[in-house]
Amino acid sequence: MKIVIVGAGGRLGAALMREYQDKFDVSGFNHAQLDLSNLDDLREKLNATNFDVLINAAAFTNVDLCETQRDRAFLINAEAPGVLASICGEKNAKLIHFSTDYVFDGEKPEPYTEEDEANPISVYGESKLAGEKNVLAAVGEADGFPGTATPSHTDNPVPRHLIVRVSWVFGPDRPSFIHTIIKRARKERQVDAIADKFSTPTYTRDIAEMLPRFFTGVAVAETDGHGSRTTAGRGSGIPTGITDPGYSVSDYGGILHFANAGECTWQEYAQWALDCCHEAGLPLKAKTVGALKLEEMKDWVARRPVYSVLSTARYTHLTGTPPRAWREAVADYITRFYSKK
Repeated sequence: MKIVIVGAGGRLGAALMREYQDKFDVSGFNHAQLDLSNLDDLREKLNATNFDVLINAAAFTNVDLCETQRDRAFLINAEAPGVLASICGEKNAKLIHFSTDYVFDGEKPEPYTEEDEANPISVYGESKLAGEKNVLAAVGEADGFPGTATPSHTDNPVPRHLIVRVSWVFGPDRPSFIHTIIKRARKERQVDAIADKFSTPTYTRDIAEMLPRFFTGVAVAETDGHGSRTTAGRGSGIPTGITDPGYSVSDYGGILHFANAGECTWQEYAQWALDCCHEAGLPLKAKTVGALKLEEMKDWVARRPVYSVLSTARYTHLTGTPPRAWREAVADYITRFYSKK
C-alpha cells in the first residue's frame, strides 16, 4: 500500500511521516514541494504520482489571518481539498482529509457529534466547512452529512473519502500551545491562559496510531462493549448499518471526530502541562497558570467557539477502542520529548 502525505512538513504531517516510514510505503510533499494555493501544480504533481491513500494534513490555519485573506483561505482550505478528492476518485484511491472543531459555533453545551449542524463563526471555520463539503461532493455526498460505509463484499467497492475533525492538535514537530506555555514557564514566573474556552487536546502520535485502521481493513466492532449487539440510526451518531459484518473500518467514509478523551480549558491544559514538567524534574520558573477571559483577547481578529468539544462516540463504536484521556496523552508527550532535554 502506497501512501502520500500532503503537508508533510507540518505538525501533523511530520508526525505521520515519522510514524509510518517503517510501516508503509510512504512519501510526502511539504509546502515548498506542493503549494495547495497552486491548483494547476497540485493536479500536475499528484496526477503523476501513484498512491492508494492520500492524506491531506495541510491547511491555512492562521485563524486571524484568514479573516483578512479570505480568498486565500478558501483556495487552500476549500477548493484544494475538492481537487484532491477528484484526483483520488480518478485513481480509485482514498482521501483522508483533516478538518477542525472550528466548523461549530460553540453554542452547544455538550460534545458535538458528526451529525450536529456545522455553523462556523470565522472565515477559517467557513473555509474548512466548505472544504468538507467539496470532499463529500466528490463522492456524491454534497449535502455535507457524513456518508456511510461502502460494503467491502461488493464486486467493485469504491474507496470512500474520510474527513477527520480534530481539535487543539499538539506534537513535537512544530510549535503549538503547549510548547509556547512551557517555553514561557522556563523564562517567566507568571504565565496565563484562557479559562473560559473549552475543547480537547489531540496528540499527533495518537492520530498517527489510530488512522491506519481506516485504510488497512480492521474489522468493525459489533458489540457495545458488554457483549450486546449495537443498534444504530439517525441521531445516534452511528450510521445505520455500520455493524453489518460485511463492513470493515477501512470502508468507512464521511465525517469522523477524533480527539483525546475528556475536555478542558486552555488554563487547565496549560496547568497540567506544567504539573507534568515539574513531575519530570524540568526546571521551570512558573508553577501555576493564571486565568484569562476570552473577552480580554483584544488582539484577536476572528471569533472563536467557546465550546467545541468533539464527541468521539462514533470512533469508539467503529474501532471498539476509545481514545486515551488528554491528560495521559500530554504526560506521554512531555515524557517523550521534554524530559530528555
